[in-house]
Amino acid sequence: MPGLFNKKRTEKTMYDLDGIKFPVHIYYENRKNVRTSIGKKAVNLRMPYYLTATERKKYLDWFENWIKKQREYLREQFEVKTYESGDELVVGSRTYILDIEHSDNKSHSGQLKNGIIQLRINTSQQNHHKAIKTLLSRIVAKDYQAEIERKVKELNHLHFQVPVDQVKLKYTSSRWGSCSSKGNLNFSTKLLFAPEEVVDYVIIHELAHRIEMNHSAKFWLLVEQAMPEYKDHEKWLKENGATCDF
Repeated sequence: MPGLFNKKRTEKTMYDLDGIKFPVHIYYENRKNVRTSIGKKAVNLRMPYYLTATERKKYLDWFENWIKKQREYLREQFEVKTYESGDELVVGSRTYILDIEHSDNKSHSGQLKNGIIQLRINTSQQNHHKAIKTLLSRIVAKDYQAEIERKVKELNHLHFQVPVDQVKLKYTSSRWGSCSSKGNLNFSTKLLFAPEEVVDYVIIHELAHRIEMNHSAKFWLLVEQAMPEYKDHEKWLKENGATCDF
């Protein structure tokens, strides 16, 4: 018997889980199984488009229960952090004090002075919370630049001895690090929130790509030779990576 919901389509809605608000996208597709994922911008459910009303309700009830089990991860992923003057920002081994003032200036600005991050924010502009996050990332990146360059140099000398060009810190949401064919290494400022040994692992991972630009068995052997316990640090990132953010 034909189902009641036999058309490919997408439904978009907002979900509120104990005050955590986030978009939910439900995709009805030509598929046989059900898949869930938490993306950068939404929580996604993909399921077969040819469903009866009873089947559809069963999947949606299951999906709602699944969402509730992801409460902490969703909080870290979608809850907007707010900052006030006097707040402490702990990044790795360093603690910064925030000094935030509202400004009539057209652009936002910030600087680090004697351990105090001074931000001048025009709150009349939209997305000023995002502006604060961006400024914090840039300021902390500048403060940590020499430290990361030193780590790259030491770990490279110790394990690889490969040519490295530029080392940069910038905010990225999808990768902890990257390596270009020209020898440029990029690391996410989010990584700075991780323990030192985890930071070392990501650096070793990217340095190994200077020899093997892939994730082949040879690549992982290089990583293991430099850091035998690397899987522990990968596990830490998978379990705690969502907490590493501004």
